[in-house]
Amino acid sequence: MSGTSAALTPPADAVAPVRHPDAPAPGELLGAHYEHCFGCGEGQPHGLHLAARAGEGVSVTAEFTVKPAHQGAPGLAHGGVLATALDETLGSLNWLLRTIAVTGRLETDFVRPVPVDTVLHLDARITAVHGRKIYSTATGRIGGPEGPVAVRADALFIEVKVDHFIENGRPAEIQAAMADPDQVKRARAFEVNP
Repeated sequence: MSGTSAALTPPADAVAPVRHPDAPAPGELLGAHYEHCFGCGEGQPHGLHLAARAGEGVSVTAEFTVKPAHQGAPGLAHGGVLATALDETLGSLNWLLRTIAVTGRLETDFVRPVPVDTVLHLDARITAVHGRKIYSTATGRIGGPEGPVAVRADALFIEVKVDHFIENGRPAEIQAAMADPDQVKRARAFEVNP
């Protein structure tokens, strides 16, 4: 992406990402990482309900349908909602590395308007890893996976330990997530390898 900031440019000694051997298979639906996540959780009535699938290598694809609750200008998606869809898709990539990571920086370009009732087709991939830093990029297209680009983003994710969530999240939600008897759901709540 042209105009990417220096903070989103991997250093010369960054390495290519390596898909974890236990990562979901290409084509597999990743599912919500947390029921109450605004981006992917089904427990959010006005959330994005974004559905991501593992792709080849360290890539994911996702779809998000713009609903009337996601409007900014009349009949058009709010830019912040579109940035959220990109961030959610980019964040899903970390499950392919089986790494807990949080968004450190997200730069978004809004190329064309996205009308309500449009399906946004998202495609994201990790481009490089350098220590705890994970560099990634995504595009969102309208009219199909090969349609015109409407939004795109470059991001930097930072690997963290589960303590990041325990120390900073609300105790009630943290305790509920950690008490889930389903080991995979418990792990996905924190995007951590079970």
